[in-house]
Formats: sequence, structure tokens, C-alpha cells
Amino acid sequence: MRVAVFSTKPYDIESLSAADERAGHAHDLVFLEARLTKETVPLAAGCDAVCAFVNDDLSAPVLDGLHAAGVQLVALRSAGFNHVDLGTAARLGITVARVPGYSPHAVAEHAAGLILALNRKIHRAYTRVRENNFALTGLLGFDLHGRTVGVVGTGRIGAVFARIMIGFGCRVVATDPYPDDGCQRLGVEYLELDDLLPQADIISLHCPLTPETYHLIDRAALARMRPGVMLINTSRGALIDTAAVIEGLKRGAIGYLGLDVYEEEADLFFEDLSDQVVRDDVFARLLTFHNVLITGHQGFFTTEALTDIADTTIRNLSAFERNEDHLHRVDPSSRT
Repeated sequence: MRVAVFSTKPYDIESLSAADERAGHAHDLVFLEARLTKETVPLAAGCDAVCAFVNDDLSAPVLDGLHAAGVQLVALRSAGFNHVDLGTAARLGITVARVPGYSPHAVAEHAAGLILALNRKIHRAYTRVRENNFALTGLLGFDLHGRTVGVVGTGRIGAVFARIMIGFGCRVVATDPYPDDGCQRLGVEYLELDDLLPQADIISLHCPLTPETYHLIDRAALARMRPGVMLINTSRGALIDTAAVIEGLKRGAIGYLGLDVYEEEADLFFEDLSDQVVRDDVFARLLTFHNVLITGHQGFFTTEALTDIADTTIRNLSAFERNEDHLHRVDPSSRT
């Protein structure tokens, strides 16, 4: 199968090529640096499938263009698919497949890393020491042991994160419509979100983006949180109302903010913009706060996760080509 792979970086080429080699060179992978947009659809001409990432555009106009070009499959190398117009894909007969799971430890450990860095000001200390400033003023942290951590969503990633926090000696409370038995056995207490928010010193988001979870953390939610709360988001940017969070930071309601995702990240993340002026005023405002730490959607970025993603993507391509039933197909009625 000939596949146009959009938004590729060197690590995508390496991992997907290795996975295809393990599969016996099953596919003709055409690697493209460009993001998939309405303007770049012609690059998929002559391909049976496209392989897309989280910031590629898979709206109705793009899918219409792909269908006209003869594309039959959209193979996502991600778990989330909120950027895909599933109704249009179904109408056009385009199958959408995804990577339902990869190393859950990657994102969970990254969330824990953000907590540690924010709490102990490791990123600020690193900069100071490089300037021969060894003063400790302003670097005071707190013991994680004994603190209450709220986990919003205990799927595979959230459950691993909960176990990590239990390992630090934290009390862990969680909210999820489907409580995890393993978490409960370890002592995780499940609460409604409104009850979790005022109890947690640290809140970490690990839920999918759905119409119900869009701006889950808004002004009303922030008003229920403890003053000085630490808020971590390694899931989807739009779970947070960024304007409301900035207000919370300005008045001190939020004491720490760690983000690996951002609501308007599509034009920022995964690119080197170091020689350009970032035109996103909201993002620029976030960077002015000393208690905000942002990483560029790198939570998934481990060797193990990249291998899992690539292997599953290649298997999806092969399953579609052979009309096999183990394709990780996205149901058109899905909302996440």
C-alpha cells in the first residue's frame, strides 16, 4: 500500500521505517514534512492511505480532497481523534484507524516530571546555576509525601500516574465514570469532580477531549479548587479554558501550572520557531509567569512509545489492506 505520511520528523521516519521493515517491507511509505491541510492534499495523489498526526487537519474540506485523490484510509499515529470529522469520513467511505494505546508510562512519567520540576523549581535552578547563581531564595518547594493528588481520568495513563503518586506517599483521589479496579485496590478514592477539586493540592488531567470535557477546567471549576493549587495537563489542550487559567494565575488562585498541551498548539508545537516572533498573544502571556512550565507535547516522546505507535500504525495499514478484523477502526459514532 502506498501511504502519504504527513508531518514527519526524523524520528517518525526512523520509527515507521523500522516498523515497516519488521513487517517485511509491507508498504510504500512516502514521508512528507508538510502538515496535512487543504493546500497540501495534492501531495497524497496516487496514495491509498494517509498517515496523520495530532495537528494535521482532517476537517471536511480536507477529507473531501483526500477522497477525490483516491485515499481510502486515514491511519492516525495517535490515540486521540478529535481533529477528524468522522461524519464526513463515514459519508465518503474513508476508514479512520488509530493507535488506541501505547506506552502509558511515557505520558504518566512526564506528568510526574512536570510536578517535580514545578515544585522544586528545577528549571529555574538550572538557569541560575549556569549563571553561577547558587542562591536558594525563591526555590522553596514542598514534600509530595502526604499531599492529596486529584487524577481526572484513570484510563491506562491516568492509572499509571495514580500508582506513581501513591509511590511518593500521596493520597490519591480520582474521578472517572468507569473506576479502575486496580486503582481502587491500591486505595484510590473515587469522587465526583466537584468533590475532588476542593480536596486536591495537585490536579492532573488524563481524560479524553469530548463535548462534555471541553473546557472542563473553567472559571467555575477553578473557583472550587484550593488556593495555590498545582494544575497539570498532559492530555488535550482544550480541556482547559486558557483565558480562565491566566486569570487564576494573575490572582494567585493557581500556584503552579504545568502544560504539555495547549488549546491552540497546532501552529506552534513540533516546529522550531526560535527565529520567529510567536504571534499567539495568549501563549506569550502564559510564558510570562514564573510558576508556569510548558513543554511542547513531548509527553509521548520515548523510545518505547514511538516503537508502539509505529508498530500499531503499520499493523493498521496491513489489516486494512488485507481486510482483516483487527484493524483499530474508529467508530463514526465515537465522540472522542
